[in-house]
Amino acid sequence: MLVRSLSLAIALLAAASAAALGQTRDDAIATPVLRANVTVSGDLVRIGDVIDNAGPSAGIAIYRAPDLGMTGTLPVDRVLTALRAHQVIGVDTRDLREISVTRLARTLEGKDIELAVARALERRNGLGDAANLGLTFDRDAGDVRLDAANSGALHPASVRYDARNGRFDVTLEISNDGGAAPVKLRFAGTVIETVEAAVLARGVERNEVLKASDVVIERRPKAEVGNDAARRDRAVGMQARRQLRAGQALRLADLAKPDLVQRDQSVTLTYQAAGLYLTIRGKALESGTEGDVVNVLNLQSKRTISGVVTGRGQVSITVATPRLPDTSDATSAIGAAPVAVAAANANTPVSPKAE
Repeated sequence: MLVRSLSLAIALLAAASAAALGQTRDDAIATPVLRANVTVSGDLVRIGDVIDNAGPSAGIAIYRAPDLGMTGTLPVDRVLTALRAHQVIGVDTRDLREISVTRLARTLEGKDIELAVARALERRNGLGDAANLGLTFDRDAGDVRLDAANSGALHPASVRYDARNGRFDVTLEISNDGGAAPVKLRFAGTVIETVEAAVLARGVERNEVLKASDVVIERRPKAEVGNDAARRDRAVGMQARRQLRAGQALRLADLAKPDLVQRDQSVTLTYQAAGLYLTIRGKALESGTEGDVVNVLNLQSKRTISGVVTGRGQVSITVATPRLPDTSDATSAIGAAPVAVAAANANTPVSPKAE
């Protein structure tokens, strides 16, 4: 009985050992399978990149990877030849004729590089905000591709700027996830500070009033415009003090309020006081905008009088006396005929005379 039990135990142990050994052998000889699409992050393509179940040969390099961010193709027969050279055989090709290999990369766009350089120069040696800096690079700052491991932010490692000639030399640094040395990118060129300026779309003559279609917005060098650059909303509706050419950036000194009264223009003279309002036609002897004092010829009396421009074609006459005006004041101020004054006074109520 004891012998039978011992024999049964030995048989069970042997069966278990055989099953474990068979499983190990199956794992060891699992069929390598070719991949149709391969993605690598380094500059080499390894056996473990192109096939599954590569085993101990996975780390062996067999090809150089495509350029950063690029995709290439490999014929399957060439791949199999490279694998056989390293004793990798029996590969399941899944009837593929070629495989594609893509190298991962990080792309830095030119606009991001320009912004990083502008931020490095911001407020340095008298420069303004980064948004107002115009950069010209010695070499094209186009898109730059880096190894995918370089995932850090762009940081200025060194910055040099010469305010005398506007030259800059900036080195940007990008850290590496793998612990390798940071990548450094160097850019040189010139920088100027710009401002938004109202620019003439056409030439205008002296005293011409600017319309909305006459003015556009452009960025111009601050040194060209100066500190009195006119904004578009301040330029439209204003009058040119002098002849201005197309493409010229407008300054506040170039503009004035539009003349509401033109020389030799027919105007309305008004005189108003308590209980009295007189109007008469006149001829402006000079131009003026709102608030200007101009000389006007009274067409009825042929006298020259002064008044303040109050509106388009409107001139108000005032007297230099603080007391309430009477008929003689009005007549003297506006030079009106007595009949006009009498007409105004006819509207003033008269108390009955006591008997």
